[in-house]
Amino acid sequence: MKPTLDFTPIDLCQWSRGETFWYFSKAAPTGYSVTADVDITHMLGVLKSAGKKFFPAYIWLVTKVLCEQQEFKIALNDGRIGFYSYLTPLYSVFHNDNKTFSLMWTEFDDDFSQFYAAYMRDKSNFGDNHGILSKKDVLPPPNAYTVSCLPWISFRHFAVHNYENKEYYFPSVESGKFDKKDGKIFMPFSVTCHHAATDGWHLAQFLYKLQSEADNFERYI
Repeated sequence: MKPTLDFTPIDLCQWSRGETFWYFSKAAPTGYSVTADVDITHMLGVLKSAGKKFFPAYIWLVTKVLCEQQEFKIALNDGRIGFYSYLTPLYSVFHNDNKTFSLMWTEFDDDFSQFYAAYMRDKSNFGDNHGILSKKDVLPPPNAYTVSCLPWISFRHFAVHNYENKEYYFPSVESGKFDKKDGKIFMPFSVTCHHAATDGWHLAQFLYKLQSEADNFERYI
């Protein structure tokens, strides 16, 4: 079911990480990136048996797990810090004709089959549009975060650098070319975070849950 988009303001004086947020956003603005391998052997097999593509399943699962932790949904809205009820995946679509890409988004839905169908519609309707935004004259929603794939390179580290100091607290997610090792298939997976919103503990919980969900993806088919 498609969730309702709400924004809940946070009282920094009462928030348990209020001082931490202030320190890493104002006194010493800091970000960090972590790259890990995710075992997608089982998930690929489930999707192949169901005749489903991997990329929409990947962005759906990443979004689902991120949405379960408030810290990954922190944002600035009308001058107030708070968190959105869910995130919308903003992903890239590559154009083979001129080797450029466009950004496209599909509204998140808790139901994988509903999200998958919406993704396929968006890809069909807007996937061939060139330019930075595939949906012309429409801006991404305020709860959109970037999640993408670099299918040509299997990397050991990947980081996103923001060259303008904007108050952006959502994570940025990137995956790479799959690796085969000891009969299993691994996906290099990188997350870049703002330290004001998240610490290493939050990211570790996310990665543990992501792997667990990938290992049991049949429950969503």
